[in-house]
Amino acid sequence: MAQQKSAFITGAAMGMGAMKARKLAERGWKVFAGVLPGADTSELGTHENIVKVEQDVTSDASVTASAEVVAKHLDNGPLHLLINNAGIANKGTGPIEGINIDEMRILFEINTFGPIRVTQAFLPMIRKGAPESRIINFASGAVRANPVCSGSYNMSKWAVEGLTCTLRNELAPFGIEVTSIEPGAVKTHMTANAEETTKDIWKGIPDDVKAVYEPHLRETTTVKMVEAINKGNTPDYVTDEVLALLEKKTWKPRYLVGKDVKPMKVMLNLMSERGFEKTIQKAVGIPQYGKG
Repeated sequence: MAQQKSAFITGAAMGMGAMKARKLAERGWKVFAGVLPGADTSELGTHENIVKVEQDVTSDASVTASAEVVAKHLDNGPLHLLINNAGIANKGTGPIEGINIDEMRILFEINTFGPIRVTQAFLPMIRKGAPESRIINFASGAVRANPVCSGSYNMSKWAVEGLTCTLRNELAPFGIEVTSIEPGAVKTHMTANAEETTKDIWKGIPDDVKAVYEPHLRETTTVKMVEAINKGNTPDYVTDEVLALLEKKTWKPRYLVGKDVKPMKVMLNLMSERGFEKTIQKAVGIPQYGKG
């Protein structure tokens, strides 16, 4: 009898994390869903293949404890898939010159140090499943477009790309595949009510900094960004695209996922980096010095 495959997903209480957990469970996987202590887990459902595991990715102790729980469930056997899904985008926003560093640290603890903590804790189980075991890290299509006033988020996701590329080299001797997912805009809890949440980008920015940047960048952040979000991909589409990768024998270092970001791959192949940058700037309405 074939061994039941197992997966651990961070940030799985709701949104795409919960959706990936449900879909894998329905395919027969044993899914360990990492959820914040006390979180509403109603979106996860009650499938018998889903095991809820409390985990705060910002806490060393919590991550270690969650790995111990999973190892016990698996009877110290292999874990076949780790998905570093947990992430936020609403901290440390605004122009680089006015970013609140303390808020930026909170975002990095979740988006960057979180995946590192989890990977460190779960790699011994992942190695036991080599060469079939795999790791998926959620980066963002933002690393291609680098939207203004989202510098903290952009940087945190660039760091995830670095984590993936390094892991690909370090785990190559074991045959463990690792990739980064660069999704475009997705209609989730994180992007809900975009008309209001994008206005928050300018809250907390020092008045003198706001006076410099807001006249040039407010339309980009509160109009163009909202338009992109409202045209975003459905979670169902993105999660199907991501889980389809499990059918591939080998993985590329990164995958652009979403109808809005897939054309970027072609553009990047055909255009110079500077040409691509100028195209994006024009598309999102970033004013150019000496023009207009």
